[in-house]
Amino acid sequence: MSPIMSTKMILLTIAGMALVTYIPRAAPMLALASRPLNPWLRRWLGFVPGAVLSALLLPGLLLDGRELYFQADNLFLWAAAPTLLVALKTGNFFIAVATGMGLVALARLVFGM
Repeated sequence: MSPIMSTKMILLTIAGMALVTYIPRAAPMLALASRPLNPWLRRWLGFVPGAVLSALLLPGLLLDGRELYFQADNLFLWAAAPTLLVALKTGNFFIAVATGMGLVALARLVFGM
């Protein structure tokens, strides 16, 4: 296989992955965009982003492999506490992520963690 075909195949694969990721996310939004939702459903859907984010983040914060990791040198756990406070205070996802990233970078720079 020539390098051009390889690059072309990679680009087609990336485009295909983007398409199959976008369609399941866009379809419900397009289908429900013009319909009013029941208040209980809107409230329930409001909890989904926090639940998904927690499910993604907590294993990385609390586990080292398959073991609980509550040691004093758990940099990510230390950074998570003030980041959570910033997230609750501002309600802004991007400010919270920037805070967490900044705290981890600062701790690594200052303490060499």
